[in-house]
Amino acid sequence: MDYYSGYITKLIDELSSLPGVGSKTAGRLAFHILDMPQDEVEGLANALVEAKKNVKFCKCCQTLTDQEICPICSSEERDQKTIMVVETTKDMAAYESVGEYKGVYHVLHGAINPMAGITQNDIRLKELFERLKDDVDEVIIATNSSVEGEATAMYISKVVKPLGIKVTRIASGVPVGGDLECIDNVTLLRALQGRVTI
Repeated sequence: MDYYSGYITKLIDELSSLPGVGSKTAGRLAFHILDMPQDEVEGLANALVEAKKNVKFCKCCQTLTDQEICPICSSEERDQKTIMVVETTKDMAAYESVGEYKGVYHVLHGAINPMAGITQNDIRLKELFERLKDDVDEVIIATNSSVEGEATAMYISKVVKPLGIKVTRIASGVPVGGDLECIDNVTLLRALQGRVTI
């Protein structure tokens, strides 16, 4: 039974389609939005539309940005010869919050997962291998320690090692099956410092 008007039901349905938002949370969010002043609702809606319209992939590292080259890649203070490979932009943000890593990143936007039909061609590996034609000393593989993350790490290592580039893997301070975005800064820092050659 539809308890609300069509507009409210539609708003709840749209909000509940977001990851991690169930129907109860979607209902609370919908009524909160309806209680907000009109200008705040319009600001929220405009922020969503503008982000979707203007955010794109960095031409260098493939992270999400509203510029051609993201601030990290364009910084002269970053070590362009060290590339940390992560699965998502959120993983990159997790390492940036530690404040110790001074190299650059490459965001894959996924991991190899044959069971789900995701191969090396479905993530941004081609762009990574293109970057390695430049002067690169080390590739740090910081994919999640899941089966998919490990498969991706092994594939990257197999392709990169013959190029004479040092390949390291973040240390086991990151628990197996853990997502980088959910791990505290101290653990991330120890994992980075304890990385090993693979």
